[in-house]
Amino acid sequence: MKKILLMLIMIVGFVYAKSFTFTAIPDQDETQLKERFSKLAVYLTKELNVDVKFVPVKSYSASIAAFRNNQVQLAWFGGLSGVKARLVVPGSIAIAQGVEDPEFHSYIIANASTGLEANEAFPAGIKGKTFTFGSKGSTSGRLMPEYFIRENLKDAPNKLFSKVGFSGNHTKTISLVQSGAYQTGAVNFKVWDRELKAGNIDASKVKVLWKTPAYPDYQFTAHGNLDKVYGAGFTAKLTNALINLKDEKILSAFPRAAFIKAKNSDFDPILKTAKEIGLID
Repeated sequence: MKKILLMLIMIVGFVYAKSFTFTAIPDQDETQLKERFSKLAVYLTKELNVDVKFVPVKSYSASIAAFRNNQVQLAWFGGLSGVKARLVVPGSIAIAQGVEDPEFHSYIIANASTGLEANEAFPAGIKGKTFTFGSKGSTSGRLMPEYFIRENLKDAPNKLFSKVGFSGNHTKTISLVQSGAYQTGAVNFKVWDRELKAGNIDASKVKVLWKTPAYPDYQFTAHGNLDKVYGAGFTAKLTNALINLKDEKILSAFPRAAFIKAKNSDFDPILKTAKEIGLID
């Protein structure tokens, strides 16, 4: 009996040691994130033959900290958070991104009471209004919108707007601008399009003013030692599992049409921009 118990303990210990955890930036509300990543965890468990678990976090900085401390071995990062994570974890690599992510966009949105209208030119009329970004660490909700604001209006947001806020996530940004709590804001175009399609946006109260030029954004970033920990070829197996993902329910929850390969250099423009506006030293 003792031998059997010892063997069971050893087996359980082995399974635990081989468990694989991942996290993601909290860029939308918790319900949507749970729907997306719980399904992905089930899929990866089957494809990788290891116990894959999703570990939620409360902030962008917490996702980077979890990755840095090896509490997770994989993360769904935005462009900026991915760059930051790879800087603090030498050898870590971007392995996959959505087919839409090399050509990502943000929307500048406004409450209808502002009287501002959509235009192909940058909406200079947002100057002097209240403005909310998403998370302070967001690529599509802060970094790139701030870059284009500075480029077009020639000053920092806190000098251009009567009030600057940070909503924490894209869904909240839409809600704040729609309610009039903020007159204008910046949001991930994917989240806007999804919420609009789902009927969660009142187009009589909030509208898109401007779409930014394209930039690279989201990606899966993995630790560089996965083959050593989980066996030769594990990183390639993980990458292929993501790229070969065909489950429409999982893809639509992201939402992405498919995943493609990614590499660290794809996000050099994000690093350059973050340094230009002082978000990375």
